[in-house]
Amino acid sequence: MDAFNILIANLGIGFGVAFTLQNLLYCFIGCLLGTLIGVLPGIGPIATIAMLLPATYALPPVAALIMLAGIYYGAQYGGSTTAILVNLPGESSSVVTMLDGYQMARKGRAGAALSVAALGSFIAGCFGTLILAAFAAPLAELAFKFGPAEYFSLMVLGLIGAVVLASGSLIKAIGMIILGLLLGLVGTDVNTGVSRFAFGIPELSDGIGFISVAMGVFGFAEIIANVDMKEARETFTNKVSGLLLSWADFKNTIGAIIRGTGIGSLLGILPGGGALLAAFAAYTIEKKLEKNPPIPYGQGNIRGVAGPEAANNAGAQTSFIPLLTLGIPPNAVMALMVGAMTIHNIQPGPQVMTSNPQLFWGMIASMWIGNLMLVILNLPLIGMWVQLLKVPYRILYPAILMFCCIGVFSVNNNSFDVLITVLFGVLGIVFLRFGCEAAPLLLGFILGPMMEENLRRAMLLSRGDPTVFLTRPLSATMLAMALAMVVIISLPAISKKRKETFVEE
Repeated sequence: MDAFNILIANLGIGFGVAFTLQNLLYCFIGCLLGTLIGVLPGIGPIATIAMLLPATYALPPVAALIMLAGIYYGAQYGGSTTAILVNLPGESSSVVTMLDGYQMARKGRAGAALSVAALGSFIAGCFGTLILAAFAAPLAELAFKFGPAEYFSLMVLGLIGAVVLASGSLIKAIGMIILGLLLGLVGTDVNTGVSRFAFGIPELSDGIGFISVAMGVFGFAEIIANVDMKEARETFTNKVSGLLLSWADFKNTIGAIIRGTGIGSLLGILPGGGALLAAFAAYTIEKKLEKNPPIPYGQGNIRGVAGPEAANNAGAQTSFIPLLTLGIPPNAVMALMVGAMTIHNIQPGPQVMTSNPQLFWGMIASMWIGNLMLVILNLPLIGMWVQLLKVPYRILYPAILMFCCIGVFSVNNNSFDVLITVLFGVLGIVFLRFGCEAAPLLLGFILGPMMEENLRRAMLLSRGDPTVFLTRPLSATMLAMALAMVVIISLPAISKKRKETFVEE
């Protein structure tokens, strides 16, 4: 009962922060931008947050993080609109929604598809936020028992998880993580003062800028890669009616929404999983449970929209748990949030809850408010989003690239940063062409310096004894879990099943 009272008191603090005019405004801006970039195919929340990171310098920390969080879960909502009406994924986790959502639109049921997507997203978003609020404090208490050895082992587990749960080739994912770790070594060693991999370039003495890497491999690469998208798209402009969900559809989908919410809440916490894996898993489970559906999956089954949409939104909310409690980003978007917190001199981890409770609980409370805002933004304004889909992409992308360059330059007023961003943009296009995911690279880049620091601290405290990672129970448990994941994924049957999970006909 004491824990419940403490939770209520903390949420009271959070809502007091979230309901200020300034924070409500930035929550709305984040949700609006998130919906906007979710609707626009080919941009996505990672690129948008990377673009907006420089703008957060001028904002108070709480307002900045509330806005960036709104962009993330707002994009999960907005992505369904493009998937249903245009058969293009506005956001990566909306790929699954296309399978049945677009077919419903072709049969004149676009309104029902959009409604169930919004309902599933709202229920899952609210529940995911509740899970975050309930489990944040106990996990933070556990994190206070972590020393350098435990943090190092946790990061190893996180990177292994990112490899195992990444879609595509395991070898490519491992290669991208190693490349990210190597890029994190560039700059001056803080312990010895020795310059590493700077090649005599003064601008690299402080390392490669996080914003340059993120905006290059996600912003520039994704935008340029989508320039050749087909402009001729069938948009169901005149058929979006019946937005009020019928009772029969509600009864048919509520089970799928609940199951999707549970799956997303669990998988969102896992490193590398997040919203995309949750959506695939929810869709697969719905297909398994409904043996003889009246409408086959892939031909307009409404449960094929409800489950994945609930799962990707629940996953988006609960992915904040390891970030806020342990300081470990479970996916690329959370890695960008680490960057945003670092910009404002906030060290992610359990100390945030005690040293800055207004920030911690204000963010959580704002998520409930943001989920309510998103329902209002998505359904009543559907006509506006449909009109936006008619804007040719060839007109949008030059303006977006220009704002990217201005944002990068404004961080340090240095044109070298723009050149580095362009270089990583070219690398990002190469990665896309060869089917290499950029998310593991960003996780490796973020976690690399933190791993090195904790490795050195652990070795220093143990006087050079490497067995410290095995003699401490928590550290040994996490390393054993990492090893078990490697062994399991190496089994031929599991490896084959993993590939099938990410391929839906």
